[in-house]
Amino acid sequence: VQLVESGGGLVQPGGSLRLSCVASGFTFSAYALNWYRQAPGKGRELVAAITSSADNTIYADSVKGRFTISRDNAESTAYLEMNSLKSEDTAVYYCDVARVARGQGTQVTVSS
Repeated sequence: VQLVESGGGLVQPGGSLRLSCVASGFTFSAYALNWYRQAPGKGRELVAAITSSADNTIYADSVKGRFTISRDNAESTAYLEMNSLKSEDTAVYYCDVARVARGQGTQVTVSS
C-alpha cells in the first residue's frame, strides 16, 4: 500500500506546478483523496480533497481559484494543479487516503 508524490520544485511567484500522486497496493478508485501541506513551523493544512468518483471537490480558502485537484482512476493517479503560486504556498505537499496511506511528500518552494 503506497502513495508516491512527485512534481515539486522551486518556482518563482506567479508560476505553476503540477503535483502527481501515484497509488499502488489498494483499490484507488474506491477512496476519496486529500492533498495536505505543511510549512515550516506550521501545522498541517488540508489544501484540497476529491471524492472517489471525482464528482465533488473542496478547497481551502487560501487556494480557491488557483489550485485544481483531479484524478485518473484508470491510472491510479491524482493531481494537484497549482497556478499563480505565492511565497506562502511554500510547504511540503502530501497526498493522503484516510486510514489507508499517506505519501512521503514533495517540497514546493515559491521564491524569486
